[in-house]
Amino acid sequence: MRDRNTNGSGESGQSASAPLDLNLLRTFLTVHRTGSFTAAARLLGLSQPTVTTQIRSLERQLGRELFERRARGVTPAPYADELAARIVRPLDSLAAVAGPADGADDAPAEPVHLAGPAELLSRCVLPGLAPLVDAGVRLRITPGLTEPLLEDLRAGRHDLVIATFRPRGRTLTALPLSDEEFVLVASPGWAQRLGTPAHLQTALHGVPLVAYAEDLPIVRRYWRHVFGGRLVRQPEVTMPDLNAVKAAVAGGTGFTVLPRYLCAGELASGALVLLHDPDDPPINTSFLVQRPGTSGNPHVARVRDHLLAAARDW
Repeated sequence: MRDRNTNGSGESGQSASAPLDLNLLRTFLTVHRTGSFTAAARLLGLSQPTVTTQIRSLERQLGRELFERRARGVTPAPYADELAARIVRPLDSLAAVAGPADGADDAPAEPVHLAGPAELLSRCVLPGLAPLVDAGVRLRITPGLTEPLLEDLRAGRHDLVIATFRPRGRTLTALPLSDEEFVLVASPGWAQRLGTPAHLQTALHGVPLVAYAEDLPIVRRYWRHVFGGRLVRQPEVTMPDLNAVKAAVAGGTGFTVLPRYLCAGELASGALVLLHDPDDPPINTSFLVQRPGTSGNPHVARVRDHLLAAARDW
């Protein structure tokens, strides 16, 4: 009988007498989900060379290349996408049935690692987490930008990420979480000086602009959506913290665009003034993204379900 780990026939595909090893399929699926041998090794508790060896063994058995190696991670071949689609549900179901290791039921659950935009975390998420903590859920919160947070999610460093856009590809599960409306605001002093000009966007060129970043991602989006044009100017003040941007504008520095949830209190008190109230304001949907695979921590699902329910009132 031919050794099951060899494929000397020269034919493409797997021999009927050599069923695929579930451990190899599990490693393959983890690499496919994370897009990285290194990240997959971390999640599986293996060394990176072991993961590489297992993938090569599976490729030999199948007679196909599964991944294209790149400078950062790997890209699945079309056949790898097909294979992942065929095995993902059976392997995840098997992992769920297997459950935690013996004795794990008596141990406290691991902390849930949750990440997202700092402003949304502090304003909306953290104030509503007390019931979970009271129920014994431990949390590790990380603020940051969506792109690097999603990379860390794929690498196994987070369980849940609140993303400001839907992740590309099919390896991550993303559920719509909440819609945030963007508003154009200034201090009462600047609002009074501006008055009600016929062309607000032109008048604002004489007002200092306070922004989150040099490339004005939020302000430019507002300009395109509401005024139908491209904003061509540089900000007078930048600060990668929307709370700081809000504080500067409320103090009279100039104008900016903010999520309404972040400045609702200041608009109600008069510390900030709405400069424009379009019928169709720009809206951005945030998504709750879960780490690939089946988590062995039951508290991940509790936090996920809690956030999906709480977001209706944000």
